[in-house]
Order: sequence, then structure tokens, then C-alpha cells
Amino acid sequence: MLSGSLAPLIASILAVLAPEIAKQPPVKIGANITALRFTDQRYLTRTLDDLGKQKAYVVVFTNTDCPIAQRYLPRLKTLDAEYRGKGVRFLSLNVGTADSVVDVAAQAVTAGIGFPFGKDFNGDAARKLGVTRTPEAVVLDAKKRLRYRGRIDGDVRFGGVSPKKTRADLKEAIDDVLAGRDVKVKETPVDGCLISFPDDKPPKRVVTYSEHIAPLLQKHCQRCHRPNAEGPFPLLSFADAKQHGAMIGEVVKQQRMPPWFGSKQHGKFINRTVMSSDERQLVADWIAGGKREGDPKKLPKPLEFPKTKWQIGRPDLVIPIPTEQKIPAEGYIPYRYVVLPYVFLKDTWVQKIEILPGNRRVVHHCNMGYISVTDAKRRPHFITGFVPGGSPMELDKGTAFKIPAGSIIGLQMHYVTAGKETTDRTSVGFVFAKGKVDRQIRHLEVMTRRFAIPPGEPFHRVVAERTLSADAVGVGMFVHMHLRGRDMAFHALYPDGKKETLLLVPNYSFDWQLPYRWAAGTKKFPKGTRIQCVAHFDNSPFNPYNPDPKQTVKYGLQTYHEMMYGFFFYLNENEKLNLRIDPKTGRVIEGGK
Repeated sequence: MLSGSLAPLIASILAVLAPEIAKQPPVKIGANITALRFTDQRYLTRTLDDLGKQKAYVVVFTNTDCPIAQRYLPRLKTLDAEYRGKGVRFLSLNVGTADSVVDVAAQAVTAGIGFPFGKDFNGDAARKLGVTRTPEAVVLDAKKRLRYRGRIDGDVRFGGVSPKKTRADLKEAIDDVLAGRDVKVKETPVDGCLISFPDDKPPKRVVTYSEHIAPLLQKHCQRCHRPNAEGPFPLLSFADAKQHGAMIGEVVKQQRMPPWFGSKQHGKFINRTVMSSDERQLVADWIAGGKREGDPKKLPKPLEFPKTKWQIGRPDLVIPIPTEQKIPAEGYIPYRYVVLPYVFLKDTWVQKIEILPGNRRVVHHCNMGYISVTDAKRRPHFITGFVPGGSPMELDKGTAFKIPAGSIIGLQMHYVTAGKETTDRTSVGFVFAKGKVDRQIRHLEVMTRRFAIPPGEPFHRVVAERTLSADAVGVGMFVHMHLRGRDMAFHALYPDGKKETLLLVPNYSFDWQLPYRWAAGTKKFPKGTRIQCVAHFDNSPFNPYNPDPKQTVKYGLQTYHEMMYGFFFYLNENEKLNLRIDPKTGRVIEGGK
């Protein structure tokens, strides 16, 4: 019985929420559910068919802020472990309007859950299943008929956790479906958060390209979407934006663009490129309002890009690869290894390095390293790389990278096909250090080759550590895995026993391998700090890029093998080299200390 003071409040809340509930058409138990679409953590449109032929499918609707949904994640993890080998596949679909795909993927990693977490952007899947709350669950049989809809169990309620176990409604329903009998209790009430479905009403404000959208494109998009850059098409004019308006709307709504894969829960990075919710709404309103141009007089001043094709400015030294690389029209291209025709005879200090693809349509990414002829083991040392959406190495004044005397440069080239035969001749540009160099950029390769990812495993954990040998100032981090890479986290394990998560990349993308850079001097680490990287790999059939989920996967150089590299870039805090560098050669001036 409600008290007199609470009853009017509850009634008023229900009156407000009733229209939301009424929008949901009645979906009867026993209905055949077809074409249930959702977006996975790789931003791909998927259906239940992608989970393979199963005896039962369990879909649970969640978000990142409903407290009841959060409390049930460990129970879902336990149920998945119990039923995965019995032909049951679990799927979590996020319906939080403010939750991004990165948020969804981070929730799965934090909970240690290996089954797929996806996003129901428009609420279409929830509507199709008649779901109105989180964490509401449904069970479909092998023919994708709706057999159960309701709560996971009655243990967690609005008022708290029940002191005794209640009926395990979801588990009982799964058991009934697997046994081929009618589900005893087909529907149950759900204590959870009401789903707010998107409102498709037309915008009340007038949004134009000239006044509102052009500044956003300058701020977030044009660095890549311009001639001779990574973007597949330019976004420099109204005509460009209008032509691609529908696609802009989709990728902005999904927060797929601008690309960023670091969880907002950990770390502050100066190169973070994420639109605010207000900015995303401007784009949505512009498209819904007919993509108006507006008054061209209100356009912002055009951005000025470097007149040279090099982002680092005019290099002091340019080394192209020796010969053109021929790229076929189609098919898989194994990594190619190219040695640049140049030997660094003396220690050479450089402040900027850029890998410039000769043909951006076919150069997916490129890693660069040096081998010193004075090193008897001929060990390769990583320098930098080119990746889509990345940026060249550009170091602060007084900091430089040393290429030791007797070194040669090698490139690991990953090419992709472009639909026709073509060629590439990539070049590398170096800008020598100027003036005095006090500190050398260094890095830890937090990696391991000792792993074997079992066939079909969706959440295989691999851990590596390295220790800082001196007090350090952090510069940034970079993640590299191959096609089965799912996520990676960087942790700092301090000498005093404290642990800090520096970075979580919960939905790693092989196509967008971004750096994560701190503001200069903001992150410091005492000597003895261990940098730990924890990665998970998805070798399941659900991974659309998996070359072969039936294989045990080990370390290897090709993309059908795997790698686990966490690059941690830093400076020795107390280093004071006091080197005078010849700006024409990058070499130390004799007697220059």
C-alpha cells in the first residue's frame, strides 16, 4: 500500500511515462522475429543470423546508467558461461540514447563479458520484441520465435536486493526451450529503467551549413577530408557536405566519426576528437531540416592547410622506397618489407618524421623501424608508423629521436586492393633537430609472443608488462593488434602498490590505429613503475574479420597471425643531454656539449 504522500507522485510519474509505453505495439509471445538488426562494436550492421544456428538466443536490453542493469551483468556472465556449450547465444543490446558504441564496448570489457554487446540506435530491435525496460530479457528458440519476455529474476528490485533467492525466470525459460517444452512462465514484470525511444519530430530551429555546419566540419573533419589526406572524399564546401549529407548524419549519430576509440572513463588526451552531444544534434537537425545552405556571408574563414604535401613541412631529408610496388586489383596482399636505400653514418637526431604514402588508396598502414649494423643480433627498433587518421611524429622543442650511427631504415607495408591494378611508391621525410637537444624520446614495447588463442574463443586474455628504469614523463600510447584484436588497456602499477588505468581501448579497430597523447608534462611516473597491458582477442565466428575461427592463433607477422603490442612513449625526467645539433645534418656539433 502506497502512503498518501507517495501515491500522487507515483501517479504523476506514470502519467508522464504512459505515452512512451503506449508507443510500443503489442508483440505476442510466439511471434516469429525476423530481421532483428543492431550495430556491433565495430559499427557494422548485424543480425541474429551472425550468431550462427543455435538452439536458443537470449537478448538482454541494457544501458550504462540503469543501476539494476549494472547489477545484473555478473549474473548474465555466469549464465553465458553455463549455456554457451549448450547451444545458447547471449546478446546485449544497448538502448541508452547518450551511450556511444565505445561506451558499450567499455562496459563489456569492464564486466569481463565475452558475448557480443551491440547498440540498438533507433530502438527498432526493442520495439520489434516488445521490450520497454532495461534490463529486460527475451528468449528466442532455434526458429527465432519469441518464447519468453521479462526479467532475469526477481532478486534485484527498485527497493534493493531480495534477502532470499527468487524464481530464476530467465534460466527457467532457457531450460524449457532447450528441453523442447512450453515455457512455463512466458512473461514477467520487469523492475528496471524505462527506455526512452528516439523522438522523430522535426527540429524547431533552423540550422544551416554556412552558420552551423561549416564550423563543425572545420573543427572535426577537414584535417582528413581534403585532397591528399586520408578521407575518401573532401568536405570543404556546401556541395561536398550536401552530397554526403546522409552518410555524415549516420556516422555522426553513431559517433563513428570523428574516429576515437579511447574510453572517456580513463585519461585526458590532447588529440581526442569527439563531437559533443550539442554538436551531434546540430548535424541531425541540419539533415532533418533539408540540409539548407544559408547565407554564404556567414561562412567561417577557410582553414589554411600546408601548401606542401608533407604535414611536417618541408623535410630536410626525403627517402623514397627504391622501386614502385605493384598492387593487384583484388585479393589479399601479405605484408611487404622494404629497406630504404640510405645508411645513417653518424648518430642523427630528428624532431619530425612522416611516412608519406604514394597512393593513399592502397596503403593501409606502414610501420617503420631501424636496424643498426653494429648490433650483432640485428634487432629491429620501432620508430613510428602511418595509420589512417594518425599523425606524423612531431616532438617538442628540445626533444628528439636518435637514429644511431650505422643504421638502416626498414618499412613494413600493409597494402590493400582498390579494385584495379595500381602502384605505390611511399616516401619517408625527416626534419632534423634544431638548436639544443636535452631529452631523447623513448618507448617501451609492452608485448609478448607467448600466447595461443583457442578456436572460437571470443574473449581470450593476454597480459604483458615492462618496467620503467628511471623517473619518466609520459608522452602517449599506441595499440597494435591484428584482425582478432578486441580491446587493450594500459595500467600503471606504481612502486607504492597503487594501480591506475591510463587508457582503455574497448573496441580496437585495425583500420583506425590512433595514438593517445597526453599534454606535455602532465603525466609522471616514478622509477620502478610497471606498465601493464591487458588485451583480449576475439577468435569467434561472430568476428566478421576473423580469417579462420577454427584455428589456434599464435604470434606472427602476417595479419592472419596475431600481435599484442602496447607502445608506451616517454622521456627520462632527469635527462639533460645539452647537445648542440647541426640543423643541416641532424648530427651533434663536435664539442657541442
